[in-house]
Amino acid sequence: MEYQEILYSTLDGVATITINRPDTLNALTSLTQAEIKHALFISDTTAEVIGTVITGAGRGFCSGVDMKSLGKISDDGKRTQDAFKHLEVSFENENKNFLGSPAYFLALKKPLIAAINGACAGLGFSYATFCDMRFMDRTAKLVTSFSPRGLIAEHGTSWILPKIIGPSHALDLMWTSRRVDAEEAYRIGYANRLSENGEALKEAQDFIFNLAKTSAPYSLMMMKKQIYQHLNQDLGLSNTESTKWMDESLKRDDFKEGIKSFLEKRSPNFKRIK
Repeated sequence: MEYQEILYSTLDGVATITINRPDTLNALTSLTQAEIKHALFISDTTAEVIGTVITGAGRGFCSGVDMKSLGKISDDGKRTQDAFKHLEVSFENENKNFLGSPAYFLALKKPLIAAINGACAGLGFSYATFCDMRFMDRTAKLVTSFSPRGLIAEHGTSWILPKIIGPSHALDLMWTSRRVDAEEAYRIGYANRLSENGEALKEAQDFIFNLAKTSAPYSLMMMKKQIYQHLNQDLGLSNTESTKWMDESLKRDDFKEGIKSFLEKRSPNFKRIK
């Protein structure tokens, strides 16, 4: 698949998706969003891939929805979506809460990290927020951008953001739509890593590469499923479900390989998933 508005590559078990519209600070069109979803489907169903990093070309991560696209939407006051039949994909997903965009990020089987290399705003902010982790260059900045446009918190951001940084910080960012630098993003728990300028992408890729050397892909998948599926469940139900899944994991070859490699003092050779 040759994409028009993103770049997709893989190396050493790490897939990298680069939003490639640098002249617009990587603003999202309907095509961009469809290509990102298609590329994530490819990485999630390719056995050689352990996880994916998403970043932006040039000096921005993503400035949100392309304003020209917003202009078309404002004509009749409702959202519209162009159809790209050649990019349509369907994810296996038993949790019906994670069907929309970018909520489907939470249903991916493999880790997804945002390497925030510059401006991150609007829907771009939502994309980064729904990634499993966020690595930020020290010069990168966040802005929600919803209230100045007369909008509300969109795309499930009101659900996920308070779970990452707490309700008060979430309201601060959404109400004021002020620019938040990387240091503050790290302090309030939004950014998981601070990187020197230009290093967020490499450090995110290295993180997944190291996971590939030490961690069972099945375990990564199941722990991601536990975290997101249990966010709004009672503790008792979560424990019951986790016990069931743990019993299943004890019967898997990954568990045998994990014990054997530890006793033999060597790196494990776990089965890849797709």
